[in-house]
Amino acid sequence: MYHPDDKELPLEDRRPHPKHPHRRQHQADAMEFVMKLSQAPIPRIVIENPISVISSKWRKPDQIIQPWQFGHEATKSTCLWLQGLPLLQPTDIVSKGERVTFKSGKSHPAWYAEAFYKARTREERSKMRSKTFLGIAEAMADQWGNPVL
Repeated sequence: MYHPDDKELPLEDRRPHPKHPHRRQHQADAMEFVMKLSQAPIPRIVIENPISVISSKWRKPDQIIQPWQFGHEATKSTCLWLQGLPLLQPTDIVSKGERVTFKSGKSHPAWYAEAFYKARTREERSKMRSKTFLGIAEAMADQWGNPVL
């Protein structure tokens, strides 16, 4: 979000990140969309997003799920804000999967590290990291796709 050289400055004094100068505006636009959606006269809504500013600018998520709760040996915290829908029930709890530690000391889930090395471009990495795990998608379809809800 901010310029790497400004880490010690108060937030209001930090400059935009040189590679992503419009991030603040994109974030504001996304929050405006979330707020409009949350007030829409729609009976069932789910907003799915990683842990983010939605929690501090709007409200805490109704649920935080992980791929390992749905049959994938992986971690990736995913927040769900629900309206008119029940909590998503785990379908196949497995191990949390392996982690890879980089030379920097940072540790990431193995699937994330694999995406980092497989992708040729930043856009490919972004797409791979933003995927919804199939087990989660199937649980959403099975549990929320029933018109009797």
